[in-house]
Amino acid sequence: MTEAAALLSLQDLDLRLLKLASSLAKMPQQSRLKTIELARKKVAAELTGMHPQTLRVYEQKGLVTPGRSRGNTRLYSQSDIDRLNLISKLTDEGINLAGVVRILDMRERMLEREDELEELRRRVRELEDEVHEFKMRERITALARYESSNPEQVMRRLLLNGAPGDAPAEKDEA
Repeated sequence: MTEAAALLSLQDLDLRLLKLASSLAKMPQQSRLKTIELARKKVAAELTGMHPQTLRVYEQKGLVTPGRSRGNTRLYSQSDIDRLNLISKLTDEGINLAGVVRILDMRERMLEREDELEELRRRVRELEDEVHEFKMRERITALARYESSNPEQVMRRLLLNGAPGDAPAEKDEA
């Protein structure tokens, strides 16, 4: 489907949804709920380009797990729609459902690993900050130990990245 055709399809879908919303406003509450539930199935089917029966088969095979309303109607989230679009793309490329299951599993595991990696990176940054803070406290504490030194000498040693006792003491000329 070309980009222009997809845009027209989305515009057509928007018009349908507007008409549906307009007609819903005129309906009694009970009829309105049933129509919304039906629209959800149809919208998911239209957004994915799949037949509603295909959506049910994919659910039975565990490829997608839509939510359910109180009336047990399938409710497809955006992530469900994205997943169905990926399944459609893979099957269009000739991959069978067993291969699709394997690819989806590997993709989910990869995303989990990426989340874990990001968490570990965050934790490393946090620990680096703690180590830096401990080093700064150590330097500040070391300053208090050498009160007899000239403050200028202590600062010079600190700036040279050494502890206050590391550099040889300068002789006072007085």
